[in-house]
Amino acid sequence: MNVSRRGFLAGTAAGAAGLVISFHVPNVVKAAPQAAQPPISPNAFLKIGTDNSVTVVLAHSEMGQGIWTGLAMLIAEELECDWSKVRCEHAPTAMIYGHPAMGMQMTGGSSSTNGEFDRYRNVGAAAKQMLLQAAATRWKTQPGKLAAAAGVIKFGDKQLTYGEVAEAAMKLPPPKTVKLKAPKDWKIIGTTVRRLDTPEKITGQAVFGIDVTFPGLRTAVVLRPPAFGAKLVKFDGAEAMKVPGVEKVVATANGVAVVAKNFWAAKLGREAIRAEWSTPEGGGVSTDKLMAELRKLAETEGALVANVGTAKKAYDDAVNKLDATYEVPYLAHATMEPLNCTVKIDGDRCEIWTGTQFQTVDQGTAAHILGTTPDKVTIHTTFLGGGFGRRGNPASDFVAEAVIVAKAAGVPVKVVWTREDDMRGGYYRPAYVHRVRVGITADGKPGSWHHVVAGQSILAGTPFEKFMVKNGVDASSIEGIPDSPYLEGTAAKHVSLHSPKTPITVLWWRSVGNTHTAFALESMIDELAHKAGKDPLAYRLALLKGKPRFARALETAAKHANWSTPPAAGRARGIAVHESFGSIIAEVAEVSVEAGKIRVHSVTAAVDCGTAVNPLGIEAQVQGSIVFGLSAALHGKLTLENGKVVESNFHDYPVLRMHEMPKVTVHIIPSDAKMGGIGEPATAPIAPAVANAVYALTKQRLRTLPLRLAGAK
Repeated sequence: MNVSRRGFLAGTAAGAAGLVISFHVPNVVKAAPQAAQPPISPNAFLKIGTDNSVTVVLAHSEMGQGIWTGLAMLIAEELECDWSKVRCEHAPTAMIYGHPAMGMQMTGGSSSTNGEFDRYRNVGAAAKQMLLQAAATRWKTQPGKLAAAAGVIKFGDKQLTYGEVAEAAMKLPPPKTVKLKAPKDWKIIGTTVRRLDTPEKITGQAVFGIDVTFPGLRTAVVLRPPAFGAKLVKFDGAEAMKVPGVEKVVATANGVAVVAKNFWAAKLGREAIRAEWSTPEGGGVSTDKLMAELRKLAETEGALVANVGTAKKAYDDAVNKLDATYEVPYLAHATMEPLNCTVKIDGDRCEIWTGTQFQTVDQGTAAHILGTTPDKVTIHTTFLGGGFGRRGNPASDFVAEAVIVAKAAGVPVKVVWTREDDMRGGYYRPAYVHRVRVGITADGKPGSWHHVVAGQSILAGTPFEKFMVKNGVDASSIEGIPDSPYLEGTAAKHVSLHSPKTPITVLWWRSVGNTHTAFALESMIDELAHKAGKDPLAYRLALLKGKPRFARALETAAKHANWSTPPAAGRARGIAVHESFGSIIAEVAEVSVEAGKIRVHSVTAAVDCGTAVNPLGIEAQVQGSIVFGLSAALHGKLTLENGKVVESNFHDYPVLRMHEMPKVTVHIIPSDAKMGGIGEPATAPIAPAVANAVYALTKQRLRTLPLRLAGAK
């Protein structure tokens, strides 16, 4: 910690004056530019109230990943407070809460817990030391003679609660150094802890963006372009104004908004608008044509990603070889809570209520639209009813739109997206095609690997492009391929990338590029194993010799899935392992075919994420990621015709239903490796694990997602 006296701020907790400790969020984005940094400013706070409450103010957004609990555990571990008194709240939006390397306040990349691990423990330790000093001063003794536990400081038969010395502690300078506990002394970290946000979510007290309300607030629904590339030519809102409850019809940047006293009136008003749209260039993109173009691109060399030896020549010269093409479609995020944003403008000041992953970007966007400065834009971060990347948009599309509507309407407005708006509103996981050609050695291993990826860049045109797109290569499009542990011993390796542009807006999606690279890699490895006549597990272990973490994950998952024992009649198992965000996850899926459809009965996951702060939270995230990934593997697909998205709601873009839910068991591997992320990594291996199981059962090699058996609809 390097916190100045100036940075040691006084504040309140639960209406009572108390102790406030500031601390710094470290750099967790390795790819970020390492520009000279200004003096460290505090960007998160711990408040200890005179009522003994302990409030952690977090710069990160809670969107179901459990950081309200996990990060609070880090502070509580060192603070030695009463866990029942701990609560959290979202921080306001300000540069002091910004990620120092990224220069912005954000939540993403499965980086919250591992990025904050040291700093959050440091602030807990610092707070404890200051509380002890305040108590020692009152008792006229030395802090080293005192003991603290469960929020109580003891000295012989005397005792004080943290709340009783919080104000005195607040007046002390923070310590220059602190000593953190050794892992063997941890009491909270590594234990199963129930989530702090669960009670209010169960009781309905939790406030999500869509719940925001206050006197004078109006609801708006926006008519947006019906196709990608279409533009508004003209509109007539006269009929919309006749709908009871409709108050205004205003133009937005790309459509028309109906402002009304309630949602239903706004929706009916939108349906009454008469609008004329231009025809997209070329009649609009269709996914059939687009996928054909991606396949054609995958047959040619793209921008160079990696090149060792002469992979193409080695492949051409190989006696035994394998050529496979894998395809994945566009995917919607389909969050449980559709997009929404509430905006109140007062002169040159603006207040925004929304569930967002990109506070700083949204704040700057709103300020630009209003012609004011970011410090005059206040963002109240609510709970997020699912994010998966959609609420972390560099374009700030849903926030910008709401600001424009509120500005035009002249009243506070909550813009609400319907499910259909959300499904057809763009910013999807891009479609990709992988062509992989492998020259096989005499012992069945890959002797050469030639890999071409074709698909849209999610970073092109964003602020991230300048440091994450190099020489035409979007790092997120190929993550996991050039550094795959399977390929380290391959004599010849060539990887290239095509990033064509289309009118379709795209964005990161849970586990980002790993969603498709893992499918291609783990499917091809499985194909090579079967071609060599070897057990898929044994084949992987042979390739991963010298990679103990991968081997341990595979063996753990296989053991608990009874890999060595034949499954029940009519079933088969498939396996996959993948590393992303610093965590290694192996999964075994057991499947059958029922009425021509794939049925996943169980998924066994083994997780090596380094230090496991809250095993219960890790289990929940792995289970959730697997469900998310299974929905895409079995069902997820967006199709476009003439620039229009065909799917509109969960009836034609289904997610996994209760009757489809497999039994999911999660096994956390004790590990001293550097802590990785956990919110996203388990999404990546599930599709190939299922596809590999389907092949073991049916001998049909499914190379396209969503998985469809021959003859199935």
